[in-house]
Amino acid sequence: MLGKNYARVGLWAIPLVALALAGCNQHSRANPSATGNAASSATPAANAQIDPATAGSVTGTIKFNGKAPTPIVIDMAQDPACSAVSKNPNLTEQYVIHDGRLANVFVYVKDGLGNRIYMPTKTPVVLDQRGCRYVPHVIGAMVGQPVEFRNSDRTMHNIHVVPPGSDDSSGFDISQAPMAGTEQHIFRNTGLMIPARCNNHPWMEGFLNAVENPFFAVSNADGTYEIRGLPPGTYTLVAIHEKLGTQSQQITIQSQQASTANFAFSK
Repeated sequence: MLGKNYARVGLWAIPLVALALAGCNQHSRANPSATGNAASSATPAANAQIDPATAGSVTGTIKFNGKAPTPIVIDMAQDPACSAVSKNPNLTEQYVIHDGRLANVFVYVKDGLGNRIYMPTKTPVVLDQRGCRYVPHVIGAMVGQPVEFRNSDRTMHNIHVVPPGSDDSSGFDISQAPMAGTEQHIFRNTGLMIPARCNNHPWMEGFLNAVENPFFAVSNADGTYEIRGLPPGTYTLVAIHEKLGTQSQQITIQSQQASTANFAFSK
């Protein structure tokens, strides 16, 4: 029912707890009541169900027009536990483009569901700290669905989230010791491309999206996405990238049919 999230595999770090403890914020605070930009809409009386006998889908490719920006090498030397995790150069993830196709684009149904409401699943969406990066770089969840944060590295990390346009009190700051257990947060409000950062490792940045329906996806390494289970109807489909902005188009879903909606971004 949920869209696919794209994840890249990082490498393991080497122990250096003393350096990490000196920089990361060890205080953990969370505001359980709200994170996001806009309040959730009024709840209709009935909970909608997806009917597999009539549901359709939408697939597409996110293209990048023009010359792809050259990735910048990230210097992780300030924390040897990070700089030792990869034999290859650590590159920025703002523009992940392969063969003219763009990864890490969040695609979701914005309008067209009317007064339908879908209950969030209890299965958490996982954001890992691995190889001194947030993995996946972009995730999506429903309002009310748990987001699970993990630290798979041998260094201290934290997840500092402040929704755009809000003050620090509306976000949360979760610190995690090396190779620590998991902690969860539930978004109570909608929000798009909410940045998550680590106070100790300034290059670490991921993006979280919280929407009110299960019809969303994140484009994969090959720039493709798929959203399944849509009831027949006409919808506004939105694609958003952390640097390249937002695009939208109208789509019509027929019973048991797959529609196509492609997007093209340029810098």
